[in-house]
Amino acid sequence: MCATSPLVRAVAHWRRYRVLYAIFAICAAPVLASYYFYYLAPPSGRTNYGDLVQPQRPLPALTLRNLDGTAVDSSTLRGSWVMVMADAGRCDESCQKKLWKMRQIRLATGKDRERVQRVFLILDREPPSTWLLREYEGTRFLFAEPAQIASFLALPAAGSTHLQDHVWLIDPLGNLMLRWPPAADPSRMKKDLEKLLRVSRIG
Repeated sequence: MCATSPLVRAVAHWRRYRVLYAIFAICAAPVLASYYFYYLAPPSGRTNYGDLVQPQRPLPALTLRNLDGTAVDSSTLRGSWVMVMADAGRCDESCQKKLWKMRQIRLATGKDRERVQRVFLILDREPPSTWLLREYEGTRFLFAEPAQIASFLALPAAGSTHLQDHVWLIDPLGNLMLRWPPAADPSRMKKDLEKLLRVSRIG
């Protein structure tokens, strides 16, 4: 009687246990997937709402002026957390919404609000209205050079938005570190800021 070849034995073995192998494969798939994602494609672990500016951009020497024309040293933006926006002096509805969000978010930080500045960088030579200055008292309104600001404030790589669409955050060391999306949710912006204030010992 001829001996059964190894190939024939292997095929017979597979046919006999194929259901068992199928069950094993189904059970093992989630485990193998977890190993893959943990070791080869780990999740970012991102918990922030705004986009981190990477690498961080140090605050350059900007040409800034108060509304009365006096020069402002850009180093005065260091030492606290700074929410900053850039827009035209006329400040339309979307511009006013950003000012409102910055004011409300700062107020919502409670006892930490003194650690937070609000800055409106005006990209043209048109001064804001008296009403706007009164409504958002405490915001620093500064004339700025558009080219300098465009170079400093990081936009998404896709280039799908403009300076006027965002609010940014500068850390107390003068690093541009966070950019919130257009029409950002103020409650989620507040959570970002609160987390930074809680873990930071500076500013």
